Amino acid sequence: MEETNVKEGMGEKEKRVRAITKIYYSNPKVQEAILKFSAERETVPRYFEGFGKRPDMLQYPSDIMGLVNKGATSFHCSEEIWLDPLKINSDMGAEQIGELRKSWDLLIDIDSKYLDMTREAAKLVIEFLENMGIKNYGLKFSGSKGFHIIVSGKAFPEEYDGRKMKEMFPEWPRAITEYIFYKIKPEFRKRVGAKMSLSSLDKNKGRAAGVCCKQCQNLAVKGTLVKFRCPVCNMTAERRDFKLTKRRIRCLNEKCAGVLEVIDSLDYYYCEKCADPDNEKMHLSSNKYPEHFERVEVPDEDTELDLVLVAPRHLFRAPYSLHEKTALASIVLRKEQLDGFSPRDADPLKVRISNFMPANAPDEAKKILADALEWKKSQISEDEKVEKGKYKKYQNYSKIEIKNVTEAMFPKPIKKLLKGLKEGRKRGLFILITFLKSLNFSPEFINARIREWNKLNEPQLKEGYIKGQIDWHLKQKRQILPPNYNNESFYKDIGLLDEKPQTKNPIVDVMRVLRKNS
Repeated sequence: MEETNVKEGMGEKEKRVRAITKIYYSNPKVQEAILKFSAERETVPRYFEGFGKRPDMLQYPSDIMGLVNKGATSFHCSEEIWLDPLKINSDMGAEQIGELRKSWDLLIDIDSKYLDMTREAAKLVIEFLENMGIKNYGLKFSGSKGFHIIVSGKAFPEEYDGRKMKEMFPEWPRAITEYIFYKIKPEFRKRVGAKMSLSSLDKNKGRAAGVCCKQCQNLAVKGTLVKFRCPVCNMTAERRDFKLTKRRIRCLNEKCAGVLEVIDSLDYYYCEKCADPDNEKMHLSSNKYPEHFERVEVPDEDTELDLVLVAPRHLFRAPYSLHEKTALASIVLRKEQLDGFSPRDADPLKVRISNFMPANAPDEAKKILADALEWKKSQISEDEKVEKGKYKKYQNYSKIEIKNVTEAMFPKPIKKLLKGLKEGRKRGLFILITFLKSLNFSPEFINARIREWNKLNEPQLKEGYIKGQIDWHLKQKRQILPPNYNNESFYKDIGLLDEKPQTKNPIVDVMRVLRKNS
C-alpha cells in the first residue's frame, strides 16, 4: 500500500499542490533531471511543514517518488559538492567540513517582491558575466519571483593566491556575488527607476529619495544641518540633526548672556558605510563632499533586490523542483527567453527538460574571481576605517591579550554556540555579546567575532539587528553578565547544554581556567 503523509483538514490549495506533485514527479524525465543535478550534493526534501532531516541525498529515481508519497513537495540542493553528503554532521567544525567538501558551484540567487525587477537584474548579471569572459552559465526560474544563475566550480582555478578553491566556501562565492551586485547596481537603478514610485523612500528610517553615495553605491541617509546665531555677540554655530523645540538655548560664548536664534535649516545626506577622509569618526556627508553624492532614479525600498548570500551548507531549489506556494516548476531558461518569460510558462504539466549545469572551460571564471577578491579587499579596508573610528569612543575597556584568553578556554556551551544556530539566534547573540564584553575583549574584536559567528547561522541575523545590539551593549557602563546556565530559555532550549554544568555562569568557567594556568 502506498505510504502517504496527507493531513486531515488541509486547505484546498495544499490539496491541489499535493495532487500536482504526485502527477508531476511521476514523470521519468523530471526524476532524471533532478537526480542528475543532485549527484554528490546534499539534497533535502521540503514538506509544507518545513525541511526534512539533514543530511540527506538522492541515490535512485525511486527515492523521489518515495519522498513525494510521504508528503514532499520540493527538493533543495547544496551548492557544495561532497565526497559523501551523508557523512556531514552539524557538530563538525569548519576544518572537518572542509575535508568532506569536494568542490562548489557559484549560485547567484536573485530575488525581490516583483518579477520584473528580478528579470532586469538577471539580464544585467548575465551581461556582466559575459563581459568577464564567462560564456557558459545556467539560468532557471526559482518557481516564484526570482531567478537562479549558476557557474560550475570547474570554471575556477583549483588554487589561487595560495588558497585552494574547495576550501574557500562560502568566502569566494560570497565575494563574487557581492561584487557583481555592486557593479550592476547603478545600471539596475537606471533601468527600473523610472517605473517605480519614489514616495515611500522618505517614510522609512530617513532614507533619502534618490540620493546615492557614488563611492559605495548605497542609498544615502537624509539629515538636517541647523545653523544658529547669537543676536548679542553675533557668534554662529552648527548642529547636525538637532531637534528644534521651544526650549531656549543659551549662547555658547560663556561671556555672553544671549540666546541662540535659528537662522537656517538645511537638508544634507550622509553615507552610513563610508567615512569622512579627513575624520574617520564621521560619516561621509554631502555638505562637505557634494561631489561624492548624486541624485538617481531608484526603486523604492519595497522593490530593492534581495541579495541572497551563501552560507555554509546553503540550499537552493533544485532545477525542475516544484514551488509549494505557487505550484510552479523551477524550469531552466535561455537568456533569450527572459524578456518574454511569464510564470505560466512554468506550468508543471507542460515542462520541457533542459540541462541547468553549464559545461565551463577551466579558468573561465579566473578573472572575475581575481577582480572580486581585489574589490573585496578594498571594501574591507574601508569598513575597518569606519569601525575603528566608530569604536574609539569606547576605548576605556581594558583589553585581554588573545594569547592569554583563547577560544580553547571557552566553556563547551559557548564553543557549541560559536558553530552557528538555526533556532534561538537572537538569544545566542545576547549570550555572545555579554560573554565577550564581560571578558573585556576589545570592541573591534567583539564586532568582528560576532560577524564571523553570524555567517554560520541558518538563516543569518540581519545586519541592522546585529549592529544595533552590539552598539547598545558597548555603550553600557554597567556590567551585563551572560545569563546563568540555569536560565533554560537561553541554554537548554536552544540546545547548548549536552551535560550538567559544573559552574553557575560561563564567565566562571573561563576564570577557573585562567587561575589554573596562572
